[in-house]
Amino acid sequence: MAFSALLDRMLGRTPDAPEDRLALPAPPTAEDVYAALDETEQLLTSAALPSVVTARGQRVVDTVRDTVPRLEKLTGSDLGYTIIATATDYLPEAIGGYQRLPRRYADTRPVDGAKTSLLVLVDQLDLLGLTMDRVFDAVFRDDARELVAQGRFIAEKFGSAGAGGQLAIGQDEAPLAPLPEEPEQPEQPQEPGDPAGAINPLTPPSPLGDDR
Repeated sequence: MAFSALLDRMLGRTPDAPEDRLALPAPPTAEDVYAALDETEQLLTSAALPSVVTARGQRVVDTVRDTVPRLEKLTGSDLGYTIIATATDYLPEAIGGYQRLPRRYADTRPVDGAKTSLLVLVDQLDLLGLTMDRVFDAVFRDDARELVAQGRFIAEKFGSAGAGGQLAIGQDEAPLAPLPEEPEQPEQPQEPGDPAGAINPLTPPSPLGDDR
């Protein structure tokens, strides 16, 4: 027991309660990301948004959804943070900020130079879509490399470079049996009076008594 605690006990004083430590929230899980994407999809389909917004927003949602199965392996990395932040913050906030504006104001009033709020949102969605495409490529590049390496191993193990990659199985086996020879055709009977077979069977003989 510490001296200060012993002294407090002897004097009948109640020690101060330790200060509560700051509890940090747990990082979003894959289920949280899926839930955020579902909410954004509902926002895209239910709200009266322009088609240019809906198409670009759906592109980002689809790309993020395809990368979520690899999220556990990306925990703590920049790629993992980008995926989570896009699904839970960047994308819904961009669409929500546009949706909160009156349509006539958002589509006609310049707010950033000559750009309206609609054009600003389109630029944001294009940038998010491009970023998520790059994240998608980076996430699955290792899997693609493994597939290529495995394909080369299989080709070297079982294939033949000179045979165009065909499998060289059973090269030491006995050769295939030869095809049976075709039966000989029976000889055509010769016409009487034509021992050499000079009469063409397709040409009718000359009529009897024709001396020509």
